[in-house]
Amino acid sequence: MIIWNQKLKVQMDNRPIVALDFGEADQAMRIVSELSDLVSWFKVGKQLFTSTGPCIVEQLREADKSVFLDLKFHDIPNTVGSAVASATAIGANMINIHASGGIEMMKVANRSAEEVSDRLSIPKPKLLGVTVLTSLDQSTFQKDFASSRTLSDQVAYLAVCAKEAGLDGVVASPLEIEIIREKCGAQFWIVTPGVRPKAASLGDQKRVMTPKEAIDAGANQIVVGRPITQAIDSFQATKSIFAEINE
Repeated sequence: MIIWNQKLKVQMDNRPIVALDFGEADQAMRIVSELSDLVSWFKVGKQLFTSTGPCIVEQLREADKSVFLDLKFHDIPNTVGSAVASATAIGANMINIHASGGIEMMKVANRSAEEVSDRLSIPKPKLLGVTVLTSLDQSTFQKDFASSRTLSDQVAYLAVCAKEAGLDGVVASPLEIEIIREKCGAQFWIVTPGVRPKAASLGDQKRVMTPKEAIDAGANQIVVGRPITQAIDSFQATKSIFAEINE
């Protein structure tokens, strides 16, 4: 459900994007069918897309679901532009690319999405820049990337670059929502993975919040995967997340 955060002046969707982290289309579509009355957005990542190809996006669109195509394109501008053009043409509603690929790469990707949307007379997908993966914490970030910036400063820097390139928003940890809003404004779309319900295992996620904390902080949309898809009862797990958000 689209709601309005009066305090932050931000539009948000309090229903999660459910990550379809499966290797087979049948497994994914079973979850989609089970959650059909509750969830309208589903995320297709590298594992599922590599296994099934574009047909999984087509199946989801035929089921009247919105698709976040989470392939994190990162290459030279021409290659990323072509990939985004293809992703737009198959009907993805939201696409992400690595902001660290640079402003020119992001600009080319944005132009490609616009051109294909205009040519096919379809809505332009939201284009998001991936900032810093939620599996990284401060110590790992500085050690692995030899960066003098703090992790949150790097996220903010990449978000500003994404906005300058014309992207609609970013993918970022919920811990960085506040600084992104400060730098990029209320209209900048923030999608947050690294969201775990109160009782859920963190798994390989390092920078996390609960669904309610992320929504209250100003996330436009949240992504939840394993706490729903690996639950004994995925329908009830999703309903519990709704209840937690609306406490």
